[in-house]
Amino acid sequence: MIKAADLPDTLSVFPLPGALLLPRSRLPLHIFEPRYLAMLDDAFKTSERLIGMVQPYEVPGRDAKGLHTIGCVGRVTQFSETGDNRYLITLTGVSRFRILHEVDGFTPYRRCQVSWDSFAHDLGPTEQDADFQRPAFMDLLKRYFEQLDLSTDWDTLKDAEDELLINSLSMLLEFTCEDKQALLEAPSLSTRRETLVTLLEFALRGGAGEDLMQ
Repeated sequence: MIKAADLPDTLSVFPLPGALLLPRSRLPLHIFEPRYLAMLDDAFKTSERLIGMVQPYEVPGRDAKGLHTIGCVGRVTQFSETGDNRYLITLTGVSRFRILHEVDGFTPYRRCQVSWDSFAHDLGPTEQDADFQRPAFMDLLKRYFEQLDLSTDWDTLKDAEDELLINSLSMLLEFTCEDKQALLEAPSLSTRRETLVTLLEFALRGGAGEDLMQ
């Protein structure tokens, strides 16, 4: 288990729109761009094997995309290499971080000076949501899936722990990058669940239609 003392001041970051990583959750990634292959190779040279996931955004008049201030670092916990030099990896979320500034250097990927302040609880045990009304939430979720003609394993969802259910849906549903960022920045599991409910209700009212999910 990674402790606070293991978290570095400088972090390699992977700006990937729509890819949300949350503490204690798992994110599968397909790595094929040369700069991110180099990033992964460098991560494997360290014992922690950490990569920071962050949402990028367009900056008018600039080639490089901006980076949202808050991201989440993950540890490479699964890895396989294909015959044509691509990597299939799984990141397990460790802790959120705040970007202080980007670091100039000679790596082909971006690196940032980061702070872990305010996110100490991310390293703690599984979060609970004492106010979670699961029957009402599942009813809302079923209406959302029916409206978009989607299918899922409802028995698995019904039996999932609160954190696993809320975080998995936050990561898997195809919300906008800004919505994903709001889910990431939620200070507690209860707040994330409230944000998720708002997004689902907004979609059911026709706010974003089919753009929410592919």
